[in-house]
Amino acid sequence: MEPMHLIVGLGNPGAEYARTRHNAGFLVVERLAEHWKSGWANERKFVSRIAKAERSGRKVLLCEPQTFMNLSGEAVGALVKYYQLPIARVLVVVDDADLPFGEIRLRPGGGTGGHHGLESVTQHLGSKEYARLRVGIGRKNEVREITNHVLGKFDVTEQELLEKVLSRVTGQIECWLSDGLQKAMSQFNGAISPTNEDTKK
Repeated sequence: MEPMHLIVGLGNPGAEYARTRHNAGFLVVERLAEHWKSGWANERKFVSRIAKAERSGRKVLLCEPQTFMNLSGEAVGALVKYYQLPIARVLVVVDDADLPFGEIRLRPGGGTGGHHGLESVTQHLGSKEYARLRVGIGRKNEVREITNHVLGKFDVTEQELLEKVLSRVTGQIECWLSDGLQKAMSQFNGAISPTNEDTKK
């Protein structure tokens, strides 16, 4: 049987963190589950919420680790080991304050950029060669201390662009599943215009 694909959205569990910028990964996989009409279930052995789907003839697991961000790798590592998943079939979706809000960037691997969730995933997978999709959340006034910004909720003025980001990311992930990483990168990476979501297509 062809191995599954695993798409992990990073975030923090709990109502106080819902729809915060740091939970951009959760927002993405929740949008995918909604789009694919997949239901969520709590999987205690993986310390995760899991939704199962089938797209482009491929079985897909959507995952929201419930470990809190800094321990995300515990859930990802357990899933990869249990399902014997090749690293090439793992995609991690994460917020990135170093990318402007409205920009997305899919890459085949690389560093963590100081993101504690990615640090944990890299540690538990023993590899940095897993695909990661960074969702830009920007910074306020370019300050380095950004905890309040990152843990703050998207405000009313950001909602329209956020919807366009989620729509674009959904298309990019579906392209990754059907046509592979390189095509998904070339067709979808970049900034999304607040007035026209199709500027990259």
